[in-house]
Amino acid sequence: MSSPEHLSNDFLPPSVTQLLASQQRWTGPSFATSRLKISPTSHPALVPAPDSQEVLRSSVCTDHMAVVRWNQTSGWADPEFVPYGAIPMMPTASVFHYSTACFEGMKVYRGHDGQVRLFRPQYNCARMLASALRIGLPEFEPVELLGLIRELCAIECPKWLPKERAGECLYIRPTLIGTDASLGFQVPRETMLFIVISFWPNPKPERLLGKGEREPAPQEKTLRLFASQEGTVRAWPGGTGSAKISANYGPSLLAHGEAKSKGFDQVLWLFGPEGYVTEAGSSNFFVIWRNREGKLQLVTAPLTEHTILAGVTRKSILDLARERLTGGSSYQWDGESLEVVETKFTISDIVEAAEQEKLVASFAVGTACFLVSVSRIEFQGRGIDIPKNAVPHVSALRRWMTNITTGVESSSWGDVVQEKDAIL
Repeated sequence: MSSPEHLSNDFLPPSVTQLLASQQRWTGPSFATSRLKISPTSHPALVPAPDSQEVLRSSVCTDHMAVVRWNQTSGWADPEFVPYGAIPMMPTASVFHYSTACFEGMKVYRGHDGQVRLFRPQYNCARMLASALRIGLPEFEPVELLGLIRELCAIECPKWLPKERAGECLYIRPTLIGTDASLGFQVPRETMLFIVISFWPNPKPERLLGKGEREPAPQEKTLRLFASQEGTVRAWPGGTGSAKISANYGPSLLAHGEAKSKGFDQVLWLFGPEGYVTEAGSSNFFVIWRNREGKLQLVTAPLTEHTILAGVTRKSILDLARERLTGGSSYQWDGESLEVVETKFTISDIVEAAEQEKLVASFAVGTACFLVSVSRIEFQGRGIDIPKNAVPHVSALRRWMTNITTGVESSSWGDVVQEKDAIL
């Protein structure tokens, strides 16, 4: 079974793994993908049109889902693929009363080369184990979770993400919940892991240019963020902001709704009287500005205090920036080099940079939003307008990420799924 030290690899910070190492937990054997059982659906659904209302509401799932049950006495059962449908649970189930639930958000892409790919999925699987342990759910091997995800994609993608939909993707939601029917305040003695694959609204295809380059889509969507030090707090040092658990998201919906009612897209979450910047909605947040010496910097909050999630897209943006945008890089970059900085910064730092005309870009990243530029931040009644095309770095990062996920650029980050014939 994986140890907390194994999870640290090059993704999860020591602050997460040190917390997990001190916890008492069940440590029996993991479920095994090799013991997978498949029960094909007898009522296959129709694949909806890409622009249908069902797809826009993200309410369509593929024909099958993965299910694995666990209890404290016998451990993990064999995994199953069953027809997608409702899950029966008792009204007293732990997940309903104590939010014993964690989940992941991933995408599977149909490449322009015809292949199906996951994007750095080992990080999602390691993070899900860390999230599970944080709230007392049972341990499992991340490699076995990845095996189930690959198998489900291999079966579902030929129908639901066919080759004629190159450049598009489906959304994968692995979830682990406490199903123990006891109302006692305790670690769940029964749990269920399930994985569903959902349709996700896809952006309009971009026109392929020479050598795999892409031009930005016209009228690119940008984000307007509302920042306040007087509202709710999303995460705090030593809390659960570094875990992808359901309890982090429900309490943030009220502030999100209020921001939407004011004409904004997301909340820019701040912490403490200093107004430390953490996340934008449920996405990691970046700025590009010039420091006092005039040096261009890419800046984002650090992973040291459990106030932000270790995002897979976040890590990928940082990796690409360090590999391709910094001085001395072997990558052929014609633009200005920059410094990559992970450090605490405040909303006042953003205001000051804007006043001095040193704030040149801002963007949010995540599995759902991918990479979206921020055009405006509202703080204490003042609007901070952020240039969209003042520097080419944001569009370059977006282009490189798109090319990698859709197979235009060969990369070890792409996990190719070997598709299977229909099981019906």
